[in-house]
Amino acid sequence: PPPPPPPPAPHTLFESSAASDVYKRQQVNHIESMIGPEDPPPYTVINAQGQAKILLVGDHVSNAIPRALRNLGLRDDILEQHIAYDIGTRKLINHLSEHLDAPAVLAGYSRLVVDLNRSLEDSSVMPDISDNTIIPGNQNMSAEHRNQRIHSFYTPYRKAIDMALHRFRENNVVPAFISIHSFTPQMAGFSRPWHAGILWDKDPRIPLPLMQQLRAHPDGFNIGDNEPYSGKHPADYTIDHHAEAAGIPHVSIEIRQDLVDTEDGAERWATILHDALREVLADPGLYQVWQSL
Repeated sequence: PPPPPPPPAPHTLFESSAASDVYKRQQVNHIESMIGPEDPPPYTVINAQGQAKILLVGDHVSNAIPRALRNLGLRDDILEQHIAYDIGTRKLINHLSEHLDAPAVLAGYSRLVVDLNRSLEDSSVMPDISDNTIIPGNQNMSAEHRNQRIHSFYTPYRKAIDMALHRFRENNVVPAFISIHSFTPQMAGFSRPWHAGILWDKDPRIPLPLMQQLRAHPDGFNIGDNEPYSGKHPADYTIDHHAEAAGIPHVSIEIRQDLVDTEDGAERWATILHDALREVLADPGLYQVWQSL
């Protein structure tokens, strides 16, 4: 008699037949994209022809989930919260890109799909739990499924930033690299006192004068120095990988999300940041590779 058929593979992510079909397609020799025809692209570039020697990036601007992942098993209202994306950052970058006349690379999907500000070795790059919330669609993920997410979302974003930096290199330009994030007004019952935070590690060329300018603003802003997060932490991967390793002048800017969650708020803070960055970005000596002492 013929041998018995092998037992069916367990559904490690979903139990529906549609999701099962996704897993069957993963068995082909090439890795298929999870992005369907009605899904957004893995990244967008705005103001690609901007003339400034600056590249803006937004790792966490989107809360989109591809249809194939069916909201990762989460309610729609969860995806409207900070757990899914940095609220207000897309608006802020759109305005700041216009103010600075700078190109910007924006992520297309939620950090819950894959966190683009983490290395692939970081366990939180596809979190099982985020902000004490279980992410059903990220439980017991197979290696094949993980690789498909990397192929669909992570690698295209990294390549888009590399391509943008390459265009500067083709013109013999060392650009300033500015990453934009937002943070919640409260965390674990603690009211965060900062209006904004400047994250940095070794290269002080942008962060120190930027903090000085922001603190001198007549509105008396509370500006965190590596608060509420630290640029010295390995979780700041986009800066570490694309800018710090190459000696490109850089800074990561965190804005409290309630200050930029409207178009008016985002425009106001784009103006504030533009004014605070004006002097340092006008220095021709900034645009060279950092030689740390």
